[in-house]
Amino acid sequence: MNPDKPDMTASELYRRLLTYVKPYWLVFVAAILAMAVFAATETGLAAMMKPLLDGSFVERDPDVIKWLPIALIGLFLIRGIASFFTAYGLGWIARNVIKNLRTEMFECMITLPSGFYDQSTSGQLMAKVLYDVEQVANAATDAILTIVRDSLTILGLLAWMIYLNGYLSLIILTTVPLIGYIVYKISTRFRNISKNIQDSMGDVGHICNEIIDGQREVKTFGSQAYESVRFERVNKKNRQQRMKKIATEAVSQPLIQLITVLGLAVVIHLATVPEMLEQISVGSFISFVTAMFMILTPLKRLTKVNSKLQAGIAASQSVFTLLDQRPEPDSGTKAIAQACGEIEYHNVNFSYDDDKGAVLNNISFHVKPGQTIAFVGHSGSGKTTLVSLLARFYQINNGSISIDGVDINELKLSNLRQHLSLVNQQVVLFNDTVANNIAYGLQEHVSNERIIDAAKAAHAWDFIEQLPHGLATQVGQNGILLSGGQRQRIAIARALLRDAPILVLDEATASLDTQAERHIQAALETLMQQRTTLVIAHRLSTIEKADQIIVMHQGDIIETGTHAELIAKGEHYAQLYRLQFQEK
Repeated sequence: MNPDKPDMTASELYRRLLTYVKPYWLVFVAAILAMAVFAATETGLAAMMKPLLDGSFVERDPDVIKWLPIALIGLFLIRGIASFFTAYGLGWIARNVIKNLRTEMFECMITLPSGFYDQSTSGQLMAKVLYDVEQVANAATDAILTIVRDSLTILGLLAWMIYLNGYLSLIILTTVPLIGYIVYKISTRFRNISKNIQDSMGDVGHICNEIIDGQREVKTFGSQAYESVRFERVNKKNRQQRMKKIATEAVSQPLIQLITVLGLAVVIHLATVPEMLEQISVGSFISFVTAMFMILTPLKRLTKVNSKLQAGIAASQSVFTLLDQRPEPDSGTKAIAQACGEIEYHNVNFSYDDDKGAVLNNISFHVKPGQTIAFVGHSGSGKTTLVSLLARFYQINNGSISIDGVDINELKLSNLRQHLSLVNQQVVLFNDTVANNIAYGLQEHVSNERIIDAAKAAHAWDFIEQLPHGLATQVGQNGILLSGGQRQRIAIARALLRDAPILVLDEATASLDTQAERHIQAALETLMQQRTTLVIAHRLSTIEKADQIIVMHQGDIIETGTHAELIAKGEHYAQLYRLQFQEK
């Protein structure tokens, strides 16, 4: 949860959970009333034993003989109607609670900072949305169904037993404190086991997700056996936790029933004593015994529902932990109508974790509107981090970054990012059409003509035309149906169509062959004349025309200048350039 907020107790969690049921209180009240009616029919069934035996067989009352079968049919008709309204009403509430929770979780996830995703796995997050929410709904509705209906049933049956014979009923009631203590101890164990199950489900989901995303690497490197061992480990852990839960359920239910039956055995023994037989009729005795045995079934369900309730409480803690995460900070109040593209970094320092040291050290540079600035350096030098700070994916430790003289922290996030176009080395495409991927993020309707123009500028139109359905072709999950170069060109077309004044290219041509790279470079050179461009490049041949090249090493700027100036200096950049030239 929020680090400044202490963990909630089980009762606090459940009260918060019930707030999601509150909007549907009319349906909930109707379901409760239906439960009460159902519970009353249980007591009514036990009560009918008395007139059935005394009136029909002992006294042979013709009115009882005539109306008792009709009353029995009516009782079960009412029971069936009450059962339907209870199940349907609570089911309707449960699905709405699940829908609302998932919507709230989804809306929360799309506002969380990048740092949160750096520390979370996709499998764990998927388990929260898919598995944990179902457990929460069970606790909010199904558990209530059992608790309310069966509690009312037990109370009704006990009331009838007290009415028939208070002395015998008192013996039954002496077992309640012992049963309550057992339920309390079991509840704690259920909650702990349920939390472990949730964690293990997250691990299972995480490994499955990795295998799906990396199935080609697994096959290429022959790691099927290794991945099988990894999965077997987490799958075994999940099974073990499940078996602990099953074992606890299997022990608790017969134990509670045994205690109850011991009380029943004593009652039956006492009821057959001659002195007691003189005080109670045959019908009353059978009715009393019937009520006693009828208590066992709802008592069993109450014991069983405890595991569902505790699982729901544990799951709600997992869900609310996500919902209580702080969203990206967005304290900005200013907005730029149309940025010119002037960028300035002033003494910027940044670290992902204070314990791991600085990633950027006192970074300062100035970019004029329309300039192209390239960042080069070995992997881990801080290039990608530097441009990520421009979009406020992370908050700088100190220093400042400004666009057109305005500190980016003073800008609304939505306004800041609408002036940026980004093309990453790891292209992200959505399981949608080619057209929708190119026009992604644009609020207004985009014509096919504009999409085609962007595709042509990115040298993507030639292969798009050859696709089965052209722009309407589905690209598959993360563009799996396209080649790496094709995905890259669609991403560039997306950036072109966005037409933002600031363009960030993070290894944007890394997945292209030499011929495609030349075409893209020509398109990008035309594009760069009209906007400010920040380029992170591995292939130094692609940035020779940059207005300024910044060489980075271990979070520091060690060289700046044009390509010609840096080559003439013969230092770090020149060495990198010569190494690449030799590799060719």
